[in-house]
Amino acid sequence: MALSFFWIGVGLAALGYFIGDGLKNFKNPKGSGYPTLINEKDLPIYFGLSKEEILELLRKYPNAPKIELNGTTYFPYHQFLEWLSSNDIYKN
Repeated sequence: MALSFFWIGVGLAALGYFIGDGLKNFKNPKGSGYPTLINEKDLPIYFGLSKEEILELLRKYPNAPKIELNGTTYFPYHQFLEWLSSNDIYKN
């Protein structure tokens, strides 16, 4: 009898943990999904382009939004996506 109460208690504790974990991002559904900063070497993975195409894009448009920290170049995902989909780079 005491063993069954133990498993009910473990189940309720697990239920509480998972519900509490799910409520962390309740008001921030965009909190998970895509990273905020993308390393330059990971750009082809996130944008579906080849490594050569990304290098050509960055060479041709050096004004792409980026951040340099400790010698490593990072690109803000949302800003880079907005810049890539804007009409500014397609006017030339």
